[in-house]
Amino acid sequence: MTSTREQSRDRIVVGIDGSDSSSAALEWAGRQAELTGATLELLTAWAWPTTYGAPLGFPPDFDPVADARRVLEAAKGAVLAAHPGIEVHMTVVEESPSLALVRASQGAALLAVGSRGHGEFVGMLLGSVGQHCATNAHCPVLVLRDDQEAAASDHTATTKEAIVSNR
Repeated sequence: MTSTREQSRDRIVVGIDGSDSSSAALEWAGRQAELTGATLELLTAWAWPTTYGAPLGFPPDFDPVADARRVLEAAKGAVLAAHPGIEVHMTVVEESPSLALVRASQGAALLAVGSRGHGEFVGMLLGSVGQHCATNAHCPVLVLRDDQEAAASDHTATTKEAIVSNR
């Protein structure tokens, strides 16, 4: 059985990873939530690093859930400072970001993500998470590039750029 919040078409899901492009997506989604009365669901996902052979050593105080919550708390504070009247929920999951965001898109009005977060391929127009969301989400998807990222990869770009998938 799904909860009422999961079925709300007045819910905007925002993928947060601490990158500039996810902050730009959050800023856009906060304004959209303010205009439409939608609720924001801020989601961050983490997964244990995959190793091939030698195990990774982690410091004793390594706590990925607490780190993820700190990123979400900062994002929530920023969006509420700019849009104090909106309702914001936070979700931290241990799962691939692509899969977690697609799952969270079920019943949502919109999924907003940054174009490229902390991935490895600098200069790509669309990161792997954004591409997966745009092709698999259960709702329309906004993939937003922030000003600096767009200008770095395309010298003619000076404003925010968005790639929208209307599923």
